[in-house]
Amino acid sequence: MLNTGTASSSTPVLSGLPTARAVDHYAFTVPHLDEAIAYVTGVLGGELCYREGPVEDPVGDWMTRKLGVHPRATAQVALVRLGPYSNLELFQYTAPGQSVAPPGPNDVGGHHLALAVADPDLAEEHLRRAGTVRLGPPDALDGARRWFLTPWGMLLSLRGPGPRSHGSFVPGPVRYANAVQRSLGLLGVEHVGYTVADLDAATAFFTDVLGAEPVEHTEGATDGAEGHWPPGVERSRRTLLRTGPTANCELTQSGTGALRSRPPGNSDVGGHHLAFYVDDVDAAASYLREQRGVRLMGDPETITEGPIAGDRWLYFSTPIGIQMEIINMPDGTLPYETLTSARRATPGGLRWHDRP
Repeated sequence: MLNTGTASSSTPVLSGLPTARAVDHYAFTVPHLDEAIAYVTGVLGGELCYREGPVEDPVGDWMTRKLGVHPRATAQVALVRLGPYSNLELFQYTAPGQSVAPPGPNDVGGHHLALAVADPDLAEEHLRRAGTVRLGPPDALDGARRWFLTPWGMLLSLRGPGPRSHGSFVPGPVRYANAVQRSLGLLGVEHVGYTVADLDAATAFFTDVLGAEPVEHTEGATDGAEGHWPPGVERSRRTLLRTGPTANCELTQSGTGALRSRPPGNSDVGGHHLAFYVDDVDAAASYLREQRGVRLMGDPETITEGPIAGDRWLYFSTPIGIQMEIINMPDGTLPYETLTSARRATPGGLRWHDRP
C-alpha cells in the first residue's frame, strides 16, 4: 500500500493549478442517496465518512451563486472513501426543473468509474451476487475491461492487474480495509472517465490549466483495445491523463450518435464534478480567475459548522463543460472524525508531481 507520509517530495507544483496536491474526490448526483451509499459501501467496500444536509437556502440565492443550481434546490450529501486513495462524494438533489435521466456514454456529460481489482472473475462473481447488471457477453478476453451498471444507472468498469499506459497511476496490492473489499478484490479507483464535446480543447485545459500529464491517446475505431468501450457504444477518440500522484482521468470525444450536446447540471441525476486538494484555496482561485473560460462561483468560503467545519472550498465552471472544485480540508481535526473510525483519503505529504 502506498505510504503517503513518506513518498512525498518538497518540490512545489511545477505547472498548472498552484499548490495542488491531488484529486480530492469524484462527485456524482444520484436519484436516491441511501441506495447509492448502500451500494458503494455494501457492494464496493467503501467506508462512509459522513453525511450532511439539507444544504439549502430557502430565501436567498446562495445555491445558485455557489453551486450553480436553482435557488430553491435542496441537497443531501455523503462522502464515501473507496479504496486507499479515493473519495466519492454523492449528492441527492431536489430541485425545480431537475432532469432525472442521466446522459449516455456517448453523450456530452457521459461518465464512468473504473476500478482495478485483483481477480476480475472473482470480482464479477461478487458483483453478480449483489444483483449488479453486467453489460455485454459473459465472456471477456484476458485484460479486457468488464462493464456493469450500478443500481442507479451509472457505468462501472473492472479491470485486473496487467500492463498499463506508461506514466499512469496504477493501484497496487493493498491491505483490504474490510471484508467487502476483500471479496471484491478492490485495489482502488483506476480512473474516472468523462465524455466531452471537444476532446482537444478538454485535453488542453487539463494539461495547460490544471497541470495534468497525457499518458495515452487513441483514435477510436483504430484502437485495438478490445473491451475498452461499453458494449454497443461508438468508439471515439480518447485521452488518458495522469491527474496528480494517485489518480487518472480519461477524456472521450462525444460520438456522432450522441443524443445530448450539453452536460447535465449539478442538480440533475448524472451531474458530476471533479475536486482538487490544494494547500491554498485563495491562491488557486486567483490563478483560475485569470484563465480563459473559467468562471469562479463566488469567492472561497470556509464551512463553519457540520461534519467538515473548517473546509475551505470553491466551485468553478470550465470551458470544457466539467464543473470542478478546489478545497483544503483540516484533516485530523474535522468534526466527523469524533463519530466514526472511517477517514477521508488524503494526499498526505504527496504533491501534484510526485509519482509514487
